[in-house]
Amino acid sequence: MHETGDGRLGNIRGHFRIYPSGNPGIQIVEAATRHSFARHTHDQFGIGVIHQGAQKSLSGRGTVEAGPGYVITVNPGEIHDGVPIGDSGRSWRMIYFDPALIENIIDDINEGGATTTEFTEPAMDNALAAKQFQELFSALTRNAHEPLLPEEKLIDLLSITHKKPAKSEPIPPAIHMVRQHIDDAPTASYTLSDLAKISGLSRFQVLRGFAAATGFTPHAYLMQRRADIARRLILQGMALAETAAASGFADQSHMNRIFAQKFGLSPGSYAASV
Repeated sequence: MHETGDGRLGNIRGHFRIYPSGNPGIQIVEAATRHSFARHTHDQFGIGVIHQGAQKSLSGRGTVEAGPGYVITVNPGEIHDGVPIGDSGRSWRMIYFDPALIENIIDDINEGGATTTEFTEPAMDNALAAKQFQELFSALTRNAHEPLLPEEKLIDLLSITHKKPAKSEPIPPAIHMVRQHIDDAPTASYTLSDLAKISGLSRFQVLRGFAAATGFTPHAYLMQRRADIARRLILQGMALAETAAASGFADQSHMNRIFAQKFGLSPGSYAASV
């Protein structure tokens, strides 16, 4: 994975590889990097395993650490970051799933019983789960056009990694209204005054209330939503300049900067990996 002779990663950006999965709702990533990821979210479920090195990361359950053999997870919309522990960086494999894929399987596992679909352990020292993940990774990368085996392996993995989450505090209605407004039109331009009028709050209340409820300021949340749009458009093969415009960025340079902050590599590198 582009390592130096002493086992350290050879550059800051390191190595990213995206495998074909045979399913547009599944993205398979292998990475090795010393990059420190800024706070960001994904619009997918993610589950993976750390292979080399270790990292510390923010999660919906607070700050966690994960070392070699640890299973790591992330939920759609869950704010997280990632900082390597030590100078050697870390390497991992990760599989991202569109929410509907995971929700359907969890519904099957629970035999239709009502539950919230969520990974509740962002870092797990669980040898069985790590083994099942590796089997799923192998099934997906070696049997990209044969869905039966990967489906079996995914059900096996989810049956031990998914647990019923604790109840969380609801987002205040006024802040939920602001977030929904941004979600409905993430390429539009906003001011705090606009968001204050929508919610009936003051600009100060919007700024502090939004950050407290979501972990992002309104601007940071808007940039994350635009980065999510850009990622999906790049996956569809759209040219980078067109992607920047369609995602609501001021220009391609602006998109490049935000994308790299969120995902650890430039849009061009992401497109080449795909």
